[in-house]
Order: sequence, then structure tokens, then C-alpha cells
Amino acid sequence: NNLILNHLLTLNMSAAITFKPKQVTKRILVVLPDRAREVVTNRYGLGKSPNKMTLEAIGNKYGITRERVRQIENAALASIRKSDIFSNEQPTLNELSSAIDSLGGIVAEDELMELVSRDASAQNHMLLLLDLGDEFNKEKEGDEFKSYWYTDNDLQNTVSKGLKNVYKSLSYEDLVSEQDLLSRFLGEVKDLNKKYRNDDNAKRWLMISKMLGKNPLGEWGVAESSNVKVKGMRDYAYLAIKKHGSPMHFTEVSKAIGDFFARKAHTATCHNELIKDPRFVLVGRGLYALREWGYSSGVVKDVISEILKKNGPLTREDIISKVRKERYIKDNTIIVNLQNRNFFKVNKKGEYSLAK
Repeated sequence: NNLILNHLLTLNMSAAITFKPKQVTKRILVVLPDRAREVVTNRYGLGKSPNKMTLEAIGNKYGITRERVRQIENAALASIRKSDIFSNEQPTLNELSSAIDSLGGIVAEDELMELVSRDASAQNHMLLLLDLGDEFNKEKEGDEFKSYWYTDNDLQNTVSKGLKNVYKSLSYEDLVSEQDLLSRFLGEVKDLNKKYRNDDNAKRWLMISKMLGKNPLGEWGVAESSNVKVKGMRDYAYLAIKKHGSPMHFTEVSKAIGDFFARKAHTATCHNELIKDPRFVLVGRGLYALREWGYSSGVVKDVISEILKKNGPLTREDIISKVRKERYIKDNTIIVNLQNRNFFKVNKKGEYSLAK
């Protein structure tokens, strides 16, 4: 899905951008004196090497303080903005603004740079243009969002609030389909202009969030959840059983991990991990289900006890029916457990209840 989306985005951007960032910055940097031009070049990585120099490194080069370098940089950018040469580049900035708008008006910086060019140097030149243009705003990376660029404050406020609300609507364990998440999100931004409110833009906006994430099966949830941020065999086993939708034998789980995720999962190791993790419940010989499906742990008599505590006296047939929903075992195994008078008693109606 990401490959398809990136391909579509690349087509859109390549159709919208006709200028060469390096050529534009070459034209506008001529307004600066030599040292100021060198400072900007080094800070943005516009030279032969795309590596950006720190304020401290540049200060050491010229024998000046970090603060003085910052002053020179800020003054240089201000000089460029005031220049006639930069004013003549307004059509270029308009084109860039239109391109961002065509991508939903809000784009993650890393995605935008990838769409502009795969060349790190060209990306640096584009970042300088974005910093210079008054119409472009940058939200720096924080705990909730990646770095992203936008052109409309109202749009940015609505989208960021919508992403936060979707995050709040999910529990730590929730997993939802991409379409479900998109529907929730679009519901949160229902007041936006219709030209922005569509699945393609919503997918791009989701990419700026650090709160939400997608697991290897394409399901969305809280980014830090083990259901999304898959770290080890237990997490892969959980996703494999969840995708299967019903109890699986541990040998099937280990095979599914290999099939779904291209991960080696030794059968014995997989079985050991299933035993240790409370998310899984043994429901038959080697069969494991997810606890979240309503299965409970314990031997058969424990399952019967829980059923009777919850429902009160039940006939043998009702008990068998309910236990079979919890365990993949033979009816006779359930009947044998019911005959244990230390735990169960039966009344004249043939109904069983707890002995104590």
C-alpha cells in the first residue's frame, strides 16, 4: 500500500514541479556577500557535500561564536527575502505552494523531500526555498507529529486536532482496518473544504502522526502498542492468530509467521512463547486462542466453575455447549469433570451448580 501511495504521490509532484531547486537557489544566493553565502551554504548543505554544518562547527571555522553565526544566517535570509531577485522567483514559490496544496495542503517533510528528489543535495536546496517563502509554515517534530509543512493555518489546526481525537478514540490494544481509520478521521474533519476531504489526502495526513501506526498486516492502532510496533515472536504470533480469526495449533502459528511476515519461527520456540504470554489461551491439545475473544485460562473444571458463577445452575447440555465455546475438547471430558462432587453438585431438575 505504501509503495502504491508513494508512486501516486511521485506522479502528482513530478507533474506539478517544473523548476530545478538548485538553479533557483543559485540565482538567489548571489545577493549575499561571500561569508554570508558560505554560512547559508554550509548550514543547509548546499555545497559539494549535502552534509549540514552545525552553528558551532561554522563558528570554529571562522573563529566566531555560535550566536554570531546564527545572526549572520538570519540576516542573510532576511536579505534574500528583501531582494528583487527573490521577488522575481515568486512564480517558483507559487508553483511549490500549488504542489503542496495538491497534496492536501499538509505534507510530512520526509515525504515531501522524497517526492521532490531522491538526491539529498536537491532536497537541501528545496528546504532553503521553503524556509524563505512566507507562504510556507513548518511544524517541527515533537512527541505527537513528525516534521511537516503546510500552507493554511486553519487546515493545519483542523487536521492536527482530528488526528489527536482519532488517537484518543483508540484503546492501547485496538486494531482497526485502514478504511475504518480513514472513516473515523474524515468524520473528525467533516467541516473541511470538500477539495481536501478525501481518502488520498487523509492517508497523507495520517503519515504526519507519530501517535498512530500501521502493523505488518496493514491494521492501524496506537503506534507504541505491541500490536502495531511488532518487536518479537509473541507479537507476530498474536497478529497471525488474529488474522486467522479462530484458534490455531502452535505448529500452524509458527508456519503462519513465516508465511505472513517472512520470519523464521521454530516450532518449539513459538510454542514456548505462546505459553508465556497472557494474550493467548490454550483451548485444546496444542490449540491457542486469543484471550480477547472471550476465552479464559485454566483446566476444564475451572472453565465450568466460571461458567456456573456467571450463569447460575445449568443443565449438562447447556454446560457442554458453553464449555465447547471455550475449549476444543470431547463432551465426555466435560461430563467426567461434572461428576467430581468436590466441585459440582446436581439438583433434582438435573441442573449443576458449584458444590461450595
